[in-house]
Amino acid sequence: MLFLIVGGLEALLIRAQLARPNQTLLTPEQYSQLFTMHGVTMIFLYALPVLSGFSNYLWPLLLGSRDMAFPRLNALSYWVFLFAGLFLYCSFPLGKAPDGGWFNYVPYASRAYNPGPNIDVYALGMVLLGISTTVGSINFIVTLARTRAPGMSINRVPVLVWGTVTASAGNLLAVPAVSLAFLLLFMDRQAGTHFFDSVAGGQPLLWQHLFWMFGHPWVYAIVLPAMGIVSDALPVFCRRQLVGYTAVALSTVSTMVLGFGVWVHHMFASGLPILSLSFFSAASFVIVIPSAVAVFAWIATIWTGRPVFTAAFLFFAGFVLLFVIGGVSGFMTAAVPLDWQLTRTYFVIAHLHYVLIGINVFPVLGGICYWFPKVTGRFMNEAFAKLSFWVMFVGFNTAFFPMHILGILGMPRRIYTYSDHLGWSTANLVISIGAFVFAIGLLLFLINAFRSFNHGARAGANPWGAASLEWSTSSPPPVYNFAVIPIVASRYPLWEDMMDEGPERSSVGTGMLLDQGRETVGSTVLDAEPDVILRMPGDSYLPFLLSVSLTAIFVSLLLHSGWGLGITVLVTFAASVWWLWPQKSLGQMQAQHD
Repeated sequence: MLFLIVGGLEALLIRAQLARPNQTLLTPEQYSQLFTMHGVTMIFLYALPVLSGFSNYLWPLLLGSRDMAFPRLNALSYWVFLFAGLFLYCSFPLGKAPDGGWFNYVPYASRAYNPGPNIDVYALGMVLLGISTTVGSINFIVTLARTRAPGMSINRVPVLVWGTVTASAGNLLAVPAVSLAFLLLFMDRQAGTHFFDSVAGGQPLLWQHLFWMFGHPWVYAIVLPAMGIVSDALPVFCRRQLVGYTAVALSTVSTMVLGFGVWVHHMFASGLPILSLSFFSAASFVIVIPSAVAVFAWIATIWTGRPVFTAAFLFFAGFVLLFVIGGVSGFMTAAVPLDWQLTRTYFVIAHLHYVLIGINVFPVLGGICYWFPKVTGRFMNEAFAKLSFWVMFVGFNTAFFPMHILGILGMPRRIYTYSDHLGWSTANLVISIGAFVFAIGLLLFLINAFRSFNHGARAGANPWGAASLEWSTSSPPPVYNFAVIPIVASRYPLWEDMMDEGPERSSVGTGMLLDQGRETVGSTVLDAEPDVILRMPGDSYLPFLLSVSLTAIFVSLLLHSGWGLGITVLVTFAASVWWLWPQKSLGQMQAQHD
């Protein structure tokens, strides 16, 4: 959330520069660094990490487990993410921040055209961030496979779990592509290789292929978990189960699968053969279908339910509308001839923000409203939360919908300033006003959250009357989540009496009592039948130390310090060995004590 605030402040500076023609608030160099860091921050340091934060907290509660499968890997993933973000920002005060756009196209990013350290910071920071993403993704996949409560078969897990595990599987396949791209670019700039140098036989288009092989699946990785938040929380305020659970789960997976076949959607103007453009255009049209399945499921859930118009419901309903607008504008650019006209214009900026803010920020804020009582034991101020929603909703659409019109009028992307006779002045002023209104709405929301943390009305264990396992514990839950591992008999364990769909009932008060320290139940992959007791590790500074040493390796590479690189590699190796050194089990320690 702090990175969201920083990225938002960067956006406000950009909009202040573009509010009027011929502005000189920022120099061209400052503007390039601002819009690059704004994109990097929002896409890489906010959008996915905030969803990972939701899932890290909620997954054990949703799955009926004590913790994630690998708590220390979880800690490593967090610290590496934080240090990667600080690494990327370390050059910002010096005026040496990344300045080639978040897509960082070559040859603009090559040493010949950008000789400073700006691009090196970006390349190394992204490789470091890729370690965090990969480690976290592995943890999510193993957690789903092995630590679900007995009876929580694969067709009973919440949709948030489906969204996060699908995004995690996609990240495992997509992140290596962009890490390789940035590594090759760093070698081109510092080691004299020519992977992207056309003069020496390299191929600049290789960068776009590697980047967008990652970039398009990444878009779904920062959308699918947010869609899972809506799919799980929206039915609670509609007082009925989600319409089409199986269809929504399958659409989640199929969206990611199809997402790996549409990366050239971003490269229609790069001169590729027409036949290949036809295939990727068709795939870009087809991928709309699974997304539409989810939209119709949400609409049907609202239509056939009894909606309670809380602030959380408003955020989720607003998300559905913004999702449709963003989806339609993306659907339009799937047509190659239209994409040729719009790809370098503000129309694409409008689509990008409807997708990344409308489909990420609104569900996240709705999720905060929904789970705030569970995390803190207190309610947010409902009237204040509704006010912040309407201010944000009006500000968002005022800021980003006119960008569609500007794009059709020909305003190019990445423009630093413009003349007053082009007809763009009024629209840009409206957009800038809308951006500041949206920022005010977000500020109101954050003030409400901070104030409610200590002064909000007290909430019980299940104040919304929700159906999933996290609401069977106290608010806030104990550090071990469940004193007794629950036994699950349906998709909606806490609604079984109300729904009365069969004789079986879940057990959340009685079940497996584990009394040997930090332990949880390991279960089979498909049917969640318990088959092993898993010991959870104790507290450790090793994830932090390993993250520091990894970051120091990248700092040494940036500074071209051979001695520093050698020392930090040795420290990293020693920390890894220390981490992996066999530890005594609880039984061994007890026997030694006796």
